[in-house]
Amino acid sequence: MKVAIIGANGQLGTDLLEISSQHHEAIPLTHSEIEISDIDNVSEVLADIHPDVVICTAAAHNVPKCELEPDVAFKINGIGSLNLAKVSNELGFKLVQYSTDYVFDGRKMNPYVESDPVYPQSVYAITKYAGEQLVMNYSTKHFVVRVSGIYGKIPCRAKGGNFISTMVKLSKEKPEVRVVMDEILTPTPTKEIAKNTMALIETDAYGLYHMTCEGEVSWYEFARTIFDILHLETPLYEASVKDFPAVVKRPFYSVLENANLKKIGMNEMPHWKPALLTFLEENYK
Repeated sequence: MKVAIIGANGQLGTDLLEISSQHHEAIPLTHSEIEISDIDNVSEVLADIHPDVVICTAAAHNVPKCELEPDVAFKINGIGSLNLAKVSNELGFKLVQYSTDYVFDGRKMNPYVESDPVYPQSVYAITKYAGEQLVMNYSTKHFVVRVSGIYGKIPCRAKGGNFISTMVKLSKEKPEVRVVMDEILTPTPTKEIAKNTMALIETDAYGLYHMTCEGEVSWYEFARTIFDILHLETPLYEASVKDFPAVVKRPFYSVLENANLKKIGMNEMPHWKPALLTFLEENYK
């Protein structure tokens, strides 16, 4: 199977490239090689490759920046998704498009399933939801995959790191570290998402999926676990989201239930805690 990975040098793309290369002909595509907001470029590049599957990790996901540049956010997250969807139908490849837990507002306070109504509260979330809808309505062979709190061995290009690397950095630079305890989610390693994605594309079970680790945790509890495992001695204290005034609305509770993966027997996601332990053992020896 020929698998093209858009955003192959990013946090998730790197793991997708590594894992897909083990069993398939993997073709990395970076921003210099494909511009998803330009349909002529998308069509030309992918027609030359003629892939069986296209996995897109490219997105405008710097949340505050999306608020300041909504036209850019929609051009990438919305129009870019539409372009890939249209070309997917023209060339006949399967399309994987990633989305976000931010499409929900967090008021449910129970894990969200794929059929729950959405209420995106930011430009980022709205444009990602638009991308979901465009893919599902314009591409016949689609997998729309919502993820949450992702972290990987390669730094996020938009943010310059991930939560774990930030905690390690702050523990070295600050006399104390404070992390919010009232924002609940399920942090998930990109490697686990990549592995489950590669299993999913072997099927024809097209549709919308949640793909996160099992369980739920606050950012503070997650940080506490990191500090304990890595023996970071800097004092770590609980904080509230109210202590960090935000420009952008974010859901305080965004735990996703992998209901649709479970329905088809394809949920390979571990619990967040052993997944974190494995990640730290592999990357922070």
